[in-house]
Amino acid sequence: SGWQGSPHKIAKTIFFDAPKIKYTTRLSTRLKKLIMKRIFPLTAIISILTLSAKADELVKPIKALLVIGGCCHDYATQKEILKAGIEARANIAVDVCYSAEKDTTPDLACYKNAQWADGYDVIIHDECSADIKDLLTVQRMLEPHRKGIPGVNLHCAAHSYRISPAFAKPIASGSEGAIWFDYLGLQSSGHGKQLPISITYIDSNSPITKNFDNWTTVNEELYNNIDIRESATPLAHGTQGESKTVVVWTNRYSDKKTRVFSTTLGHNNETVADPRYLDLVTRGLLWSCDKIDPDGKPLTGYGPSK
Repeated sequence: SGWQGSPHKIAKTIFFDAPKIKYTTRLSTRLKKLIMKRIFPLTAIISILTLSAKADELVKPIKALLVIGGCCHDYATQKEILKAGIEARANIAVDVCYSAEKDTTPDLACYKNAQWADGYDVIIHDECSADIKDLLTVQRMLEPHRKGIPGVNLHCAAHSYRISPAFAKPIASGSEGAIWFDYLGLQSSGHGKQLPISITYIDSNSPITKNFDNWTTVNEELYNNIDIRESATPLAHGTQGESKTVVVWTNRYSDKKTRVFSTTLGHNNETVADPRYLDLVTRGLLWSCDKIDPDGKPLTGYGPSK
C-alpha cells in the first residue's frame, strides 16, 4: 500500500508488470488499485517535473549592462554600489562598461561596436557625456533602444549627448538635436546648488512607486525641466525651496514603444547607496523589462535569491 520504490521501479511496475495481470471483461480490483496508487501519482510527478523545468526557464536572470563613467561623479564607487544593490534586490545580472576618464567625453569601449547591446535585456545609462555630440555616435547608441531594448537612465545621463548647441531651450521632438531627449522623454539643461531634495511620489498606481513613502535626500542636484514629452509619465516631483521639477518618470520610445525609466537623482554616493534609491532603480528596471506585478513585486522567478 502507498507509494514505494524509485520512479524507475514504479514506471516498470506500471508499464511492464501491469499488462501481465490477467485481463477480464471487468478490471480486477488489483488493477484498479494499481492505477489509482501508481499511475495517478506518477502523472502528478511528471506534472511537477514539467512545471519545475518551466520554472527553471523563468529564473534565468535579466541581463543588464551598466554603462558608467565621465565627469563630476565618483563613478568608481557608484558602479559597485549599483551592481551590488540591484543584484541583491532582483534576479538581475549586471555587467559593467566603465570609463575612468573624468571628462565630459569619456571613452566607453562598449559603444564602439555596432552590436554593443547584443545579448542584453536592458541597458542602464549612468554616464556623464555632455560633450559627446557626434550625431552618428549617438544614433548608434540609440539604435538598440529604437529596436526595443529597454533603457534605465540615472542622473547625469539626462545631461548627456547634447547634439544641439541650443540645448537650454526647448528642442522640437523629432529633430536631430532632440534625439537623446526623445529617448529620455524629458529635456533638462542644468541644475542649481546642492541642497536636500524632498521627493513626492505622484502616481500611486505605478508599480514602480506603489507604496513608496515620500522622502528627503541628502544634498543633491535638482535638475530642471525644459520640456516633458507627451510620451512621458511623471512619477515623482523633487522640491528644493521654491523649485519643483519632475525627477522620476517613464517614457515609451520609438514606434516600438520601448520602455524607458529615468531619474535625475543620484549625484552623491550617499544617495546612490540609500536603500530607497536602490529600491526605486530596481523597480524601474523591472518595469522596463515588464517583469513587475501591479503591486511592485518582481514576477515569479525575478525576485531576489533567498
